[in-house]
Amino acid sequence: MGPLLQVTRTVPIVFPVVADPVAAGYVETRRDQAEMPPVSGAYEYSLGGKWLELLTQIAPGVTRIAVIRDASLTSGTGQFAAIESAASAFRVELRAVGVEDAGEIDRGVTAFAHSPNGGLIVPGSALATRHRDLIITLAARHKLPALYFDRAFVAAGGLMSYGPVQIDLYRQAASYVDRILKGEKPADLPVPHPTKYELVINLQTARALGLDLPPSLLARADEVIE
Repeated sequence: MGPLLQVTRTVPIVFPVVADPVAAGYVETRRDQAEMPPVSGAYEYSLGGKWLELLTQIAPGVTRIAVIRDASLTSGTGQFAAIESAASAFRVELRAVGVEDAGEIDRGVTAFAHSPNGGLIVPGSALATRHRDLIITLAARHKLPALYFDRAFVAAGGLMSYGPVQIDLYRQAASYVDRILKGEKPADLPVPHPTKYELVINLQTARALGLDLPPSLLARADEVIE
């Protein structure tokens, strides 16, 4: 997004998924004439507490959690801070693991897994998506219950995800394109938040981890992958 802003401030740019568009510098808090209509602050920091709640429900024995974060992003540090602020209520200790490259992820998760009762939380970032298969493999290898920000991780073998329904974000983007083409000013469009969230659980992965899933949690799931 940054290079696009350097090229033009007059051609409308619609983006469907950005964790914190204000902190990233894509959107100003005041109204102005920048041609940058935001579609979504896709991963609200308030999700941090929800992720902790769900992970400790599906794996009550977890007392230590590694958060796979991209510290180069404002949203990465913000998401970690939100999880950290809620951690005491769930009586868990946190550790940040970098996601810059495969080696950093492997070393960080492997070192974390040397002690018992661990789990993983993977907030949204492009690097987490890029290294999705590695993160899922490490979680399985070290038997770490893991919660991910997107369903794609669970479909690929991860344990559980909770986050916005991705296709809904792109539908929002399409509606913004339509409104702009019909004459609305991009700077007049608000920053909407996601309206649909989904909880997805992979039963096969849960069984491999020896987890006895609470019926109440299964009943809440929007999708259970066999």
